[in-house]
Amino acid sequence: MTEVAQMRRELQELAALPKDGPRGLPGKFYTSQAYFDWECEHVLKDGWHCLGRVDEVPDPGDFFTIQVLKEPLIVVRGDDDEIRVLANVCRHRGMPLAEGQGNVKRFICSYHAWAYGRDGDLLRAPRMENSSFDSKSCKLHGYAVTIWRGFIYCNLNPVARPMSEAEALDTLVAPYETEKFRLVHSAQEIWKTNWKCLVENFMEGYHLSVVHPQTLHGYTPTGMAKKAASGPGFTSYNANYPDATETRGQGAVGLSEAERRRSSLFARFPNQVASQAATLLVSLMIFPRCPEEIEVKWTMSTYEDELDDATIAQRISLWEDVNREDREKLERMQVSLNSAHAESGPLAGDDYEGTVHDFLLWLAEEDRQYEQSLVAAE
Repeated sequence: MTEVAQMRRELQELAALPKDGPRGLPGKFYTSQAYFDWECEHVLKDGWHCLGRVDEVPDPGDFFTIQVLKEPLIVVRGDDDEIRVLANVCRHRGMPLAEGQGNVKRFICSYHAWAYGRDGDLLRAPRMENSSFDSKSCKLHGYAVTIWRGFIYCNLNPVARPMSEAEALDTLVAPYETEKFRLVHSAQEIWKTNWKCLVENFMEGYHLSVVHPQTLHGYTPTGMAKKAASGPGFTSYNANYPDATETRGQGAVGLSEAERRRSSLFARFPNQVASQAATLLVSLMIFPRCPEEIEVKWTMSTYEDELDDATIAQRISLWEDVNREDREKLERMQVSLNSAHAESGPLAGDDYEGTVHDFLLWLAEEDRQYEQSLVAAE
């Protein structure tokens, strides 16, 4: 039996454990190149990846670039106001067409000056006079796009499954009016850790008081973490605030007092984890590069104009510290996950690591769906 086959069997065995005896993944699931390659092809490639917020591209011609797995992408708002995700690859010789972010009337290849419209159509191909040349066949490849609560998602699979509706998650965040939050900060970083480690870390409150004693413990202590809704493709928990602390602002008119006194953290698998509070929304998008390295894009948005510039600057600084603290721990752990002794360990109860168990169950379900697709194809 191959390494990957053995690991897939072990994943199913862990998923089948009793609910009151959950265990986490062994270290090899975070370090194996063979398993990472399998994940990329059969889990990540089929997933809906969050790329950013719609207000990163507010006007026609606004764009930003990002890479998902091996695919360089352009996210652009077209003349028809539609947001598209296009392959950032010239149809002539494969040159990337754009980098960073900005606003363009057209994308012009820096190699041979082929020009593409904001919808991906080829507009100009200098000196291409072959009788067989057909400009209409050289449109940039476009990917499936879904917008949810102001977030942009895309799927690399040409026959993408619909993104899970996740009604329970929508119910959780709807009172915050997430779609009305405006972007105030965006940053991209390289972390030396496996993609699953960051999903798990962000989505459990067990570490909050230990890893973040100065930054988060005062507002969101571990002891007040409570698991919330979960379902196909997502999980969530509430990081509640102690009674003695102040709320973090009013936010949407319809919020309850309980909703104003907590941060609701959610994951939409495979690559998005986020923290939704009354006036602050932080989203981390995880882009795997190899088993032990990821690119992290994180954005901060605020509710309309409630927070002043000084408060926003303070919140950005706080989250920079929080991310640094998590990054340092995960990069240290990544080294020890290579150990033969990094075995499957017991998980804490639902309120502390139930979300980690949800993630493991999702991974196992993705594996089963792949297996079922093979059977159906026979």
